[in-house]
Amino acid sequence: MQAGLEGLYRIRTEVDIVDFVIDDAARGQLARAAHARRPREQLLVSGGAGASDLELGLFICGDALANLTANDPGHRLDERNWGDFLLVLEGVSHFVCVVFRAQLGRPVSALELELQAEIDKYVTAILLAGPDAGAGVARELRERIFSGFRFAGDLDADELGRYHEANARAASYAESLEERYVRPRRLVEMLEELRRFYRLGYAEKCDVIAQAA
Repeated sequence: MQAGLEGLYRIRTEVDIVDFVIDDAARGQLARAAHARRPREQLLVSGGAGASDLELGLFICGDALANLTANDPGHRLDERNWGDFLLVLEGVSHFVCVVFRAQLGRPVSALELELQAEIDKYVTAILLAGPDAGAGVARELRERIFSGFRFAGDLDADELGRYHEANARAASYAESLEERYVRPRRLVEMLEELRRFYRLGYAEKCDVIAQAA
């Protein structure tokens, strides 16, 4: 997934995500508060905006990793691996974006990480569906990603607001991409736009989404 996202956006972080994956015991030691939420996927970040003083740890539920090993979404994305595919891709998306921005010396907010991850889910699912997937498949994938879920019940108000905003903006942008590029089968042009979009800051991304809506 890391290689796929870096290839999609034509970036090279030169780090291996495997070196940063931690187990639940290590996550417990690194978490600042004992009462902190422990979701099935979590990126822990410490340090400044620059890459030299940044510390990362990525936790992903072992059951999810095992399921994707047994049911590789690269071969077939279906009910057996759909939920775990989205879960793991979100963690990988967060990791790649944080590292990329740190190497540029640019900050990234939690809200932007969520927005980018939602877009990454949609685009990756579309690409996995293959070039022959029609508009109906694209619409179904979009609806499943942006509507076919429930927020975790233990989110605090700030987290819930962040997820709602990221989901709404990403859903709007995905619908725009679908209308402008997926339906008329202009995927090369879509990828070009997505690469430009990836390099923007959050406010600029919001402007692009608003103009495309």
